Amino acid sequence: MTLLDHLSEGPASAPPLLLGPSLGTSYALWDAVAPELSAGHRVIRWDLPGHGGSAADLVAPGATVGDLAGLVLELADALGVERFAYAGVSLGGAVGLHLAVHSPERVSSLAVVCSSAHFNGARPWRERAAQVRAEGLARLADGADERWFTPGFTVPRLVRDHREADPAAYAACCDALAAFDLRGRLGDITAPTLLIAGREDPATPPAHLREIADAVPGATLTEIPGASHLAPAERPEAVLTALRAHLGGDARRGMAVRREVLGDAHVDRAQAGQSPFTAQFQDFISRYAWGEIWTDPTLSRRERSMITLTALVAHGHYDELAMHVRAARRNGLTPDEIGAVLLQTAVYCGVPAANSAFAAAQRVLAEEDGTAG
Repeated sequence: MTLLDHLSEGPASAPPLLLGPSLGTSYALWDAVAPELSAGHRVIRWDLPGHGGSAADLVAPGATVGDLAGLVLELADALGVERFAYAGVSLGGAVGLHLAVHSPERVSSLAVVCSSAHFNGARPWRERAAQVRAEGLARLADGADERWFTPGFTVPRLVRDHREADPAAYAACCDALAAFDLRGRLGDITAPTLLIAGREDPATPPAHLREIADAVPGATLTEIPGASHLAPAERPEAVLTALRAHLGGDARRGMAVRREVLGDAHVDRAQAGQSPFTAQFQDFISRYAWGEIWTDPTLSRRERSMITLTALVAHGHYDELAMHVRAARRNGLTPDEIGAVLLQTAVYCGVPAANSAFAAAQRVLAEEDGTAG
């Protein structure tokens, strides 16, 4: 199977984030954004057929956005990625909308950047496809800066990518844009959705993004001043800020779970003690430990508490154990059940470890009963 050319960055164990390009560009469109996002995500950026390193024969005349979305899912499957966050620009954003409507189980969150639920009708795209099939891409590439950026700005690498794209594959992507209109299905999107508009974008002006934001339940819209059609290249800091806030949903959800399990008093103390030195670690805990692991419904919170108690005893983390004895009570374990877990650790972790664990747990349980001196 021939896959879309792609670049993976970030830890393989981190939450996956797929980044889609616009027509005429390569995954270099995300060069100023992807490395920063890869600090907390497994970032996978991909090339359209006939663009960058992707084979031209992955797409044929009469292609649809659904065909391109299918290639993205094939790539995700080959990389072992079942569920992912997605962000895409222009045609890449249309692919994201299609995935969110037709494969909602795969998309955990969606960001649509300088894109639309329709691209001003079929006629201009059919005309462009015919032009490219007849004369190639040189003339279109000469006008790329005007279509893509505000006056005086350019990214030579992206203009070169446009010039070097395969004309047949480019034209087939134009066919896909000509046929694309998802306005009637926007209300079906359930993934948390962010719309990013370039305020100076002539191709997909902010009104196109507002149309999506108004139709997708709970969607949010950010307009970026001084940005035209390729906002991630022209205003990467603003795009990065918006994406980080949007992708931080795991951290917000994790913080809610953390409070439910550990209690407000403990979390408030941890937050009050946070410093610039520890802030990233606190975010890591909220995002991954609480936002990913503790929210996974495969195990109940009672089961997770029992596993956590055992692991803490095994490694001798008795201060942390005391905190998780309180959490275990909050998660529904009785003192007898906690005692049974600790007795089990005596067999598999050692009697001295269990002895210290019983002492720590007894102090916590005594405090709960009000019998501590």
